[in-house]
Amino acid sequence: MGSIFGCHGAMLRVDLTAGRAQRESLDEGFLRQFPGGSGLGTALLLREGAAECEALAADSSLVFVFSPLVGSPLTTSAKFAVVCRSPLTGRINDSLASSGFAIAGKRSGVDAILLTGRCSDLSVLVIDNGRIRVESAAELRGLTTQQTEQRLRDEYGAEYATAVIGPAGEAGVLYATVTHAGRHAGRGGSGAVLGSKNLKAILVRGDQRTAWADPDGLIRRAKDLSARSFGPATAKYRELGTATNLLAFNRLHVLPTRNFQRGSFEGAESISPEQMGATYAKMRSSCVACTIGCEHLYQLNDGSRPVRMEYENLFALGPLCGISASESVLQSSQYCDAMGMDTISAGGTIAFAMECAERGLIREPWLRFGDPAAMRRALELIVSGEGVGALLRCGSRSMAQQVGGNSIAFAPQVKGLEIPGYDPRGLQMMALGFAVGTRGADHNRSGAYEADFSAEVDRRHGTIEDVPRAIETEDRAAVMDSLILCKFLRGVLEDFWGETAEMLRLVTGWSVDAEELRQIARGIIRVKKEFNIRSGWTPAEDTLPDRMLSSVLPDDPAASLPEARLRELIGAYNRARGWTDEGWLSASI
Repeated sequence: MGSIFGCHGAMLRVDLTAGRAQRESLDEGFLRQFPGGSGLGTALLLREGAAECEALAADSSLVFVFSPLVGSPLTTSAKFAVVCRSPLTGRINDSLASSGFAIAGKRSGVDAILLTGRCSDLSVLVIDNGRIRVESAAELRGLTTQQTEQRLRDEYGAEYATAVIGPAGEAGVLYATVTHAGRHAGRGGSGAVLGSKNLKAILVRGDQRTAWADPDGLIRRAKDLSARSFGPATAKYRELGTATNLLAFNRLHVLPTRNFQRGSFEGAESISPEQMGATYAKMRSSCVACTIGCEHLYQLNDGSRPVRMEYENLFALGPLCGISASESVLQSSQYCDAMGMDTISAGGTIAFAMECAERGLIREPWLRFGDPAAMRRALELIVSGEGVGALLRCGSRSMAQQVGGNSIAFAPQVKGLEIPGYDPRGLQMMALGFAVGTRGADHNRSGAYEADFSAEVDRRHGTIEDVPRAIETEDRAAVMDSLILCKFLRGVLEDFWGETAEMLRLVTGWSVDAEELRQIARGIIRVKKEFNIRSGWTPAEDTLPDRMLSSVLPDDPAASLPEARLRELIGAYNRARGWTDEGWLSASI
């Protein structure tokens, strides 16, 4: 048991080349500044010099990070972060996910597991209460994520929690994910980083728990939070899942369709959760230690494993590619899960390629919007790397750079990361969040759509007066991604900063108040910015594709975002952060 409440005060450094590990202390002051998750992971990588190292190089670093709240009774707290330099963007990549891996990893006796080096052959890393061994994984080569997890369970036992890569990670697909218990962490390609290290899987177990500063108070707070999380603020997600956003965004004309050429999709009803629920057997599930229960799984008629359906994979594999066949969307999502690759980047890159084919920029006449067979063929080519798959597996930005013809103007990405399911022209605070996001276009690092949907903001015409609201959502996300808590708790907490500070206080005993927590959030965002600057960021990266800045939404002409307005919003954002107008930090950390 560590000397710090809620923390072990240590990380495990694993050198895969040498096959050895070393336990290193983490100072309590450092942990208070960066409590866990994305913040701690980025700060550790910055210390390692990871920003200056190529993502897929042998000496690159990747870190699994837990938090003080992991293992506590607080709902949605069984989460971990995977942080590395992204091979897709070249910038910071912090992916979050929920599973028993978070609890088992922390019980191994550390707050973070940092990997560097490269195994000589495909291997598995076994961590048992902080002791490691590296073993051959030759027999796991080419197996799907599900097959890999099952084989490891059969061989090592169910007491080990696993994080694995699929064939996409082995093949170096730049948006390959890390998979655990059927869930994924890895927008930006952390699975490709593990693949470059010849690491097929990590297994962890341990029995080292941390103490809580105020157990009775923590249990009372946990019961209260659980009761509220089952209330009306989360009811729609509990009943229909996040996919319920599809029809709402379609009505508002912000549902990206056919590579962002339109903001509404004529086939939306046929792939809505209401329609799919009437067509396929549906079941609900929850993440570990979660009382919200937003997960919805659909059973395909072929009797295969149920498919987890979220709004983002529904949008990316459906409307974005013009596909309205629900079975195709479900099968495509299932295939991405099995191969271990991000559905947003896969769908975004395929949609871009479909438009390139439509314009005659690539000679792939079969690659057409609305064709389920073309979608499946494209996904298979991404994994195999054959033909156009060699371009598709690198993401839309890289593909545009190779295709030419000014295709970068309609490549659906920011900093190389494909844009999620929100058209920036109709949600202009979200547009700002995408443009300045250190990870690239990501709806989970900036929840600025909350500002867009508020009564105080005209979502079609963002102003500099609205910018503080966007910053507030980014600050809240930084804290939630470091503690780590599910974003759906935003609607449950009546006093976000005060209640979140209390949770941290009850676990750690630190006298953290709302104002200190705000400062922690700003420090986390600053350290991510510092990482990007050291990795080569320039102000020109903080933008959106030309398509978003030079055309209105055809189905909503009032939704227009001129480049001059975006630049004005970005300048106001940077000044509010205390940076230069262009976004440079006033001083290094």
